[in-house]
Amino acid sequence: MKIGGNFPGFDISAKGLSIQRKKMNLISENIANANTISAEDNQPYKRKSLEVKQSQGIFSNAAADQVQTIPLFTSNGNHISGSAPSGFNSTGGGANQIEKEIIDDTPGDKIYQPESPNADKDGYVQLSNVNIITEMTDMIVATRSYEANLTAFNSSKQMAKDTLEI
Repeated sequence: MKIGGNFPGFDISAKGLSIQRKKMNLISENIANANTISAEDNQPYKRKSLEVKQSQGIFSNAAADQVQTIPLFTSNGNHISGSAPSGFNSTGGGANQIEKEIIDDTPGDKIYQPESPNADKDGYVQLSNVNIITEMTDMIVATRSYEANLTAFNSSKQMAKDTLEI
């Protein structure tokens, strides 16, 4: 989601909001399917998570020839000219991130239930590897991160608004 244009703070916060929303959706899916066993292959639900890596951005260690600086435009030729801080690129700051959905293949607990149709030859049923306590903790972290990004977005919005009122 690209919002800002000349205000990279909008793009960074919007990307953070988007990532945290995706994390919360995956956590909700994990909680909803914690006790689910697939009817097709008789396998328990596997926990999903979101891995996010920054590809290149405001804090990356990119080579100097890869960094694009944004010149400051002036309304009067007598104004002092300058450039953006070193390492700042014009792609929206930290908005260049790679998101990847990861499926956790660690086995869940096994319980003895020989009467279950999902039991193996020894009478054990493989459970999902979803831990509700871990998921709820991750949900709290994602919610707080979402709120922090929303606060940063609103602060950027207020700064842009105040700048226009000068």
